[in-house]
Amino acid sequence: MCYDDVVLKTTLLFSGGFVSMSYKVVIDSCGELTGNMKKDGHFESVPLTINVDDFVIIDDETFDQADFLARVAASPECPKSACPSPEAYKNAFDCGAEHVYAVTLSAELSGSYNSAVLGKNLFLEEHPDKKAYVFNSCSASIGETLIGLKIQECEEAGMPFEEVVKTVEAYIARKKTYFVLETLETLRKNGRLSTMKAFLATALKIKPVMHGTQEGTIEQLAQVRGINKALVKMVEILVQQAEHTEERILAISHCNCPERAQMVKDAILEKIKVKDTIVLDTRGISSMYASDGGVIVVL
Repeated sequence: MCYDDVVLKTTLLFSGGFVSMSYKVVIDSCGELTGNMKKDGHFESVPLTINVDDFVIIDDETFDQADFLARVAASPECPKSACPSPEAYKNAFDCGAEHVYAVTLSAELSGSYNSAVLGKNLFLEEHPDKKAYVFNSCSASIGETLIGLKIQECEEAGMPFEEVVKTVEAYIARKKTYFVLETLETLRKNGRLSTMKAFLATALKIKPVMHGTQEGTIEQLAQVRGINKALVKMVEILVQQAEHTEERILAISHCNCPERAQMVKDAILEKIKVKDTIVLDTRGISSMYASDGGVIVVL
């Protein structure tokens, strides 16, 4: 983990450039990383694990989405996830950076946040001269991506550690997450939805439009018939609630449906202007939550 940081810094130094390694951003694997973030030595992903029946999947670069979706579809049971251990977070924090930040999926959805806090405390016991903080994203997937980028923006602007924390926490409070699910099977399998309700919703082609609350829980905003109508409704709600969009990045993640993600992106950009856009395919944990065909939008 830290070896890559040293290699990157050394390479840039000998090529006439320089990158400050005074900070590090650790993101659990529910958060997707852009291509640039993967190349940037300031970011590191800590993997969760997924169990589909007796098959164990590490949510790292080896994750095979097609194989995962096929296993989930064939299994009568809901896939289960396990968060990284405190030791895994401690090891990720211990990389020589003066400021270390972690970003986890919502504490209401996973134990990843609590594990990261324990890892931070273990790290600071051994390195009291360092500074570390764990952000509860109150979101998931590409919402974590945006938080990581916000941390980088603040650090690169030269903000003191405490100001970075304050600014990013305020950003998390303003950020909004929306999503539409193609299938309700995962909700049914994990007991969040009755078999009869899931059957009727499937038979009537009812699709829920969901959002993440400020507390990190999930609520339904609307339900319509048909996936395309649901996506249109999601866009309508997002546009109605959006504020100061010229200053924000529009981020979209999708589970195995790039055409839908592009359609949503185009529909949003027809109505509002944004600073930038990011579109990524979901990793393992996000694929588990979104299910095949799901679309997540964060602004």
